[in-house]
Amino acid sequence: MALHVTSHRSGFGPGETSVVDLDDADGAGIGLAVLKLAAGERRALDAAHETAWLLMRGSLQVQVAAQQAAFERRSLFDELPGTVHVAAGERVQLAAVTDVELTVHRVANPARFEPRIYLPEQMRDEIRGRGWVDDAAQRVVRTIVDDDNGDPAMLLVLGEVIHLPGRWSSYPPHHHPQPELYHYRFTAPQGYGHGELGEQVALVRQYDTIKILGGADHAQVAAPGYGMYYTWTIRHLPGQRYRTPTFTEEHRWTMDRNAEFWRPRWHGGGPQRTG
Repeated sequence: MALHVTSHRSGFGPGETSVVDLDDADGAGIGLAVLKLAAGERRALDAAHETAWLLMRGSLQVQVAAQQAAFERRSLFDELPGTVHVAAGERVQLAAVTDVELTVHRVANPARFEPRIYLPEQMRDEIRGRGWVDDAAQRVVRTIVDDDNGDPAMLLVLGEVIHLPGRWSSYPPHHHPQPELYHYRFTAPQGYGHGELGEQVALVRQYDTIKILGGADHAQVAAPGYGMYYTWTIRHLPGQRYRTPTFTEEHRWTMDRNAEFWRPRWHGGGPQRTG
């Protein structure tokens, strides 16, 4: 079972490319694909499962049921996302005004709910980690679909993290029983970072994906000089819907803005924490 998918580092071709199959034997129960459309291309897509299409770049027109919208994205890092989220059985029509790239997120779910288009202006940047341990874990989180803005029948949770160069995210290390996928992009093709999977560490690069299973802790760090982006996709479990993670107890102290910790003298003071 490969928890770290590295087979797409050269990029994705036209059409839909599967990254993680929905029925993989790993038990994640989450499908991930990348869909690339050329300017002027149109697609009518019938969702076989609960599905979300997240715009990564380009100008796109969408229609589902009686809803229509158009949104554009030039930068994953500086612009908010547009997303279409539907139940199984819905038809979604996509029209690429320019070359377009989307990530496609799927979970098996026979339940019906109303389709929804999430516009960029409905999204927000949530800054987390500010003031913790010299801002070393400051990042931006964008929650797109969750129980606060979605239907109770849905099983998909979806969002993005904008990870500052040389810093940490998903920190302190945290875990949850629900399976999760991270899919990575960087501000430069040679960018990289490290993703923790419990006691394992994966060196992640452009277009990589990791599977987070079995409640493993999963903190992340990006190399200095490189901004890191990742989508996060979680599947609700029966009787265990995802709300918030559990932070690993031994590192929870780093969330205290008044926490004392060692700094070198040239960094503005002598030792402040010795153990």
